[in-house]
Amino acid sequence: MAVAVTTKTAWKLQEIMAHSSNVSSVVLGKGSGRMLATGGDDCRVNIWSVSKPNCIMSLTGHTTPIESLQVNPNEKLIVAGSRSGSIRVWDLEAAKVLRTLPGHKANICSLHFHPFGSFVASGSLDTNIKLWDVRRKGCIFTFKGHTEAVRCLRFSPDGKWVASAADDHTVKLWDLTAGKLMFEFTGHTGPVNVVEFHPNEYLLASGSSDRTVRFWDLEKFQVVSCIEEEATPVRCVLFNPDGCCLYSGFQDSLRVYGWEPERCFDVVLVNWGKVADLSISNNQLIGVSFAQSTVSSFVVDLNRVPKSDSVPHGLIRDDQPLVPPTPTGSSLRRIYDRPSTSCSKPQRVKHNSESERHSPSSEDDRDEKESKAEIQNQEDYKEIFQPKNAICRTPPRNEPFPAPPEDEPGTAKEAVKPSQAVDVQTSLPKQELPDPDQRPLIASSTSLSRTEPSVIPAARNEPIGLKASDFLPAVKNQSQTELVDEEAMSQIRKGHETMCVVLTSRHKNLDAVRAVWSTSDIKNSLDSAVAINDLSVVVDLLNIVNQKASLWKLDLCTIVLPQIEKLLQSKYESYVQTGCTSLKLILQRFLPLITDILAAPPSVGVDISREERLHKCKLCYKQLKNISNVVKNKSGLSGRHGSAFRELLLLMAVLD
Repeated sequence: MAVAVTTKTAWKLQEIMAHSSNVSSVVLGKGSGRMLATGGDDCRVNIWSVSKPNCIMSLTGHTTPIESLQVNPNEKLIVAGSRSGSIRVWDLEAAKVLRTLPGHKANICSLHFHPFGSFVASGSLDTNIKLWDVRRKGCIFTFKGHTEAVRCLRFSPDGKWVASAADDHTVKLWDLTAGKLMFEFTGHTGPVNVVEFHPNEYLLASGSSDRTVRFWDLEKFQVVSCIEEEATPVRCVLFNPDGCCLYSGFQDSLRVYGWEPERCFDVVLVNWGKVADLSISNNQLIGVSFAQSTVSSFVVDLNRVPKSDSVPHGLIRDDQPLVPPTPTGSSLRRIYDRPSTSCSKPQRVKHNSESERHSPSSEDDRDEKESKAEIQNQEDYKEIFQPKNAICRTPPRNEPFPAPPEDEPGTAKEAVKPSQAVDVQTSLPKQELPDPDQRPLIASSTSLSRTEPSVIPAARNEPIGLKASDFLPAVKNQSQTELVDEEAMSQIRKGHETMCVVLTSRHKNLDAVRAVWSTSDIKNSLDSAVAINDLSVVVDLLNIVNQKASLWKLDLCTIVLPQIEKLLQSKYESYVQTGCTSLKLILQRFLPLITDILAAPPSVGVDISREERLHKCKLCYKQLKNISNVVKNKSGLSGRHGSAFRELLLLMAVLD
């Protein structure tokens, strides 16, 4: 008779290296819960299928880092806003840019597609909200009223309103038909990060950096309830599809809330760090987070999460009786009237200025020609975006992600205090996993064994090659269960002084490099870092220099390239990532210059500066040839390392 296996409530699905530089924005497709879009400082938008390791499509055209992303309800269009204020809309099925929408004067902080019409709302650091007609390539209306950056936008389910959340601590509700502000909700004491409409009722939820979640009645325009006991800022919220509860994403935890009265039904420990977006599919909640160049996805089994009053966790006020939940199908508030067909175009109650009235021009045509959709994986692209006849588009929806077995009974989900949520990490598959045949889909970058890997991950939740038992004295006989405190402490502190010496030395070295930088230039500070002969110092310095491309000069390349060769062969993942980022920057900025100078005919007469430049170019070329061999050897790797090296190999093809 088979023994029933207890599965996890929450687990890590995969981790991918999404971009060659830092990831700046992540969004999930809400239609399927299986489509993932990422934007990065490399100015690209990459499209992924959740649980698959390879990029399906890479969208180019923006010239500044991507700040905000949004996928439309049927997952055919994606819109991306950049740091310069530019907005581009891509058609994913046609694999081409559809529209370029200029108009904002600063970073695009938020975007949202209208639920029915071909409209997009955008919020910016310039404090304005713009409504765009994607078909006509123009701005329909500009809403002004916020005094700081607009962080989140949401259209109402009936498409008649748009709600905005901003750094000015307010939530505003705008009427699209009348083109004016309906109401301003005040009460938050910090920047408001997210807003979300209830799927059926006239109810709005908002989450803030003041660590509260507030519920607003959209008929009476007043606060319904406020949940205030959280220890970290609210990062994202999502109503259950039937509207029975609200899921809130916090640092390393998911909380399930009711609002009349306010209460927490459950706390699920999910080690996702700073979660960026949530989606629900097959009664599973998918959450995504990002750190540096990696994106991680997590799954929570909602079948095991209470959504009612059966076992509430705190937040029930002593002065209020426990009110029974509202029966399914009934409503305390008015229900949205959804149109049977696409909504009409919002009425323009006043004319926009000429600068906001936008018509196609040769400049826009040029922008759209420069925007490309590079299909990285033809098989996945055809499966998802080019279906045949009645085949369902988007990755298969009818199969939930398989849940891995529990590591130990009772550790997957525990009722803990909010302050403990950040520290508890036992519910994720970072622990020892069962038989390989029973494992779920987990990216190859996740460490599954206790032995030291060939590449040490940059982000890890446990020490590499260390066991707690190594730090405790061996028990000589089974009856001896108590240890002498002094003996145990001496074992635990073994090596502590050595580690302190190492860290003190590194701090001293960084201080020395910083002193050179403040009194001289970047070249001399890099020289001093190399002279110290400590790669960790070089990595710290390169991580700063990589953020500002204008600091790079040809002189710098001659110093850095030998160090990059060492970094690419390091066993530390963070070193490899830094090396790849620096090398890509050098190849993009200096390789064309180097090849042009080397290919140029010799000059007539003596030109000292040209001779010096030619010498530097020859030196860089030789170093790049050496590095190309390393890149070629590592391009066959799988996962995020392989994709990064393959991209570098393409950039270095001119050297062959």
